[in-house]
Amino acid sequence: MDEVLKKEDKTPDIILLVVTLLLVTVGTAMIYSSSSIIALERFHDGQYFLKKQLVFVFIGLVSMVVMTRVPYTELKKVAYPGIAVSLILLILLLIPHVGLKRGGATRWLNMGFFSFQVTELVKVAMVIFFAHLLTRKFHLLKNFTRGVLVPLSVTSLIILLILLEPDFGTAVIIMAIMLLMMCLAGSRIRHLLILGAAFIPVGAFLIWHKGYRMARLTAFLDPWKDADNTGFQIIQSLLSFGSGGTFGVGIGDGMQKLFYLPEPHTDFILSIIAEESGFLGVTIVIIMFMLFVLRGFMISLKAPDLFGTLLAAGLTMVIALESFINIAGVMGIIPLKGLALPFLSYGGTSFIMSMTAVGILLNISTQKAT
Repeated sequence: MDEVLKKEDKTPDIILLVVTLLLVTVGTAMIYSSSSIIALERFHDGQYFLKKQLVFVFIGLVSMVVMTRVPYTELKKVAYPGIAVSLILLILLLIPHVGLKRGGATRWLNMGFFSFQVTELVKVAMVIFFAHLLTRKFHLLKNFTRGVLVPLSVTSLIILLILLEPDFGTAVIIMAIMLLMMCLAGSRIRHLLILGAAFIPVGAFLIWHKGYRMARLTAFLDPWKDADNTGFQIIQSLLSFGSGGTFGVGIGDGMQKLFYLPEPHTDFILSIIAEESGFLGVTIVIIMFMLFVLRGFMISLKAPDLFGTLLAAGLTMVIALESFINIAGVMGIIPLKGLALPFLSYGGTSFIMSMTAVGILLNISTQKAT
């Protein structure tokens, strides 16, 4: 009987695993559908992006399996080194010819034969760091100076370096994750409200200070005012949703990927899903993300210790925020922000780190509170 119980305790969260694999499968198929024409025009190979994504899927699955086998408590050992590496990599981005500039932002490190998006690693490293630090300082969290100031200082430094790329969306995600994890760890709500309120005018200044951020905001409020420039992307995205109807025009038969939507296989992949599989397809995708987030927080609640609870909640929040920002952005609910849709969008670093996070969640789910 003891052996049976022990074996049952070793079973990972099957629902989370199945939902993840379904999202990956849908994403891989839609990457091919949305990118084949662009790949043929750019690289004379309609399967160019598909082939690269399959490599990323393989690496991501390996990473997930490895992290499922590694006890999550071992991640405490990499909490501080992870933050140190993150700071070094973010600083390296500022060095000319080391950091690669794409779309007006320097977010990738030039590794020679491939590029590496640093902020994707930073998000996971920050969650591990917060989980470890807040667990150690649990008894001091009611004290602002001794319990809150340290995580706030580290977060501020990381956010400052990220804003220099610039990457406002990731900065917002990291701040939100810090506040959530501190709340779960037992910090005073009053302290967190003060921090959140202090970030609002800073965020407003950063939006006002950069012209392209204001352009995104005005395009969100009235995209038709500048339909050929700042409002073009959101208009084409909304046209995708509208033309898809209830059941879509059919997989592979969409028109918006024919050089109307910019980079349809990355930030706007949900728009292509909407056009080709309709309202039904988008609804299924959103339900799968909601189920993923629900299972992630259930794993957090059932974790055997505070470190596991904070780690699972933080990683789930990363996926949840990225998904919400992307989905709401392409639907015109919030201003557009250049964040990939986890598991679905084309991309190496983002996909691999998301799968790594899933592996950690699955490992936490195998541990039962006694």
